[in-house]
Amino acid sequence: MHKGFWKKIAEKAKKEKRPIVASASMANVTDAAFRRMIAKYGKPDVIWTEFVSCDGLCSVGKKNLILDLIFDKSERPIVVQFFGAKPENFYKCAQLAQKLGFDGIDINMGCPDKGVIRQGAGSALIKDHKLAQKIIKETIRGAGKLPVSVKTRIGFNEVEYKKWIPYLLKMNIAALTIHGRTKKEMSDVPAHWDMIGEVVKMRNKLKSKVLIIGNGDISSLADAQEKYEKYGVDGVMVGRALFGTPWFFNRKKKDIALKAKLKLALEHTNLFEKIFKDKKHFDIMKKHYKAYVSGFDSAKKIRMRLMNVKNIDSAKKTFKGLISKI
Repeated sequence: MHKGFWKKIAEKAKKEKRPIVASASMANVTDAAFRRMIAKYGKPDVIWTEFVSCDGLCSVGKKNLILDLIFDKSERPIVVQFFGAKPENFYKCAQLAQKLGFDGIDINMGCPDKGVIRQGAGSALIKDHKLAQKIIKETIRGAGKLPVSVKTRIGFNEVEYKKWIPYLLKMNIAALTIHGRTKKEMSDVPAHWDMIGEVVKMRNKLKSKVLIIGNGDISSLADAQEKYEKYGVDGVMVGRALFGTPWFFNRKKKDIALKAKLKLALEHTNLFEKIFKDKKHFDIMKKHYKAYVSGFDSAKKIRMRLMNVKNIDSAKKTFKGLISKI
């Protein structure tokens, strides 16, 4: 099994008696600007890209989607995540990942988005075990020495990890990330970490070498450590808790002052402009502003103001004005 960087970070984490920590793939969130903020202020062991359509990359739409595959060396090790339902396109995209210099490839088999499911992709693959295995095989075939991993859920409409997960553990993948909810549950209920723990036991019983990464509701590094010790996972993936906290993975920094937080928001804005000016819509930044602008008097009023700004210059002016008054 080609483990690539996984072997090194797994050994380091085990030696330090802590979990591997990773940033999750989030559409229109974990773009190059956000990833570089994380890499600078609190770098995790592994960074994921946004998830990108294999079908799109194998069509005339490639010229637009390739923008989602740009990355900086500061983000390494970086894993690109693909979604789709055509094994032949995963093979082609795996070859592209090699060419672009990614450190690993992840296959999305957990996205609950209706549009993705209609394609037979994302969490729809939980219902088609044979197709899921074909996709993994073709990805590995095209990946060369790049390690291939999978992210999935504990079921589609109901909990069915006992039927589903063995199909994945039999494959030659390096890591398996388990989101502790079904597709139907979306993010509306607490993540079932007890079931993630059962997947770890299943892995151990099968004597598989696949690393198990748990995902769902991680609120802090202390929380990640607790889950690691209680459920025996090899790693923990963090998603929503990263909003507005690019320092999340920094073990020395527990929190920062308001002024410093607003300066980070401004820096993030400048970085977005530098990388994506005239390429991506500014509104993408607004979901970040909601998280950055919090914890002070009139925060709600300022957030509403930022939600109404029409361009990046107006946003920068707003942040500079706030910073000057503190």
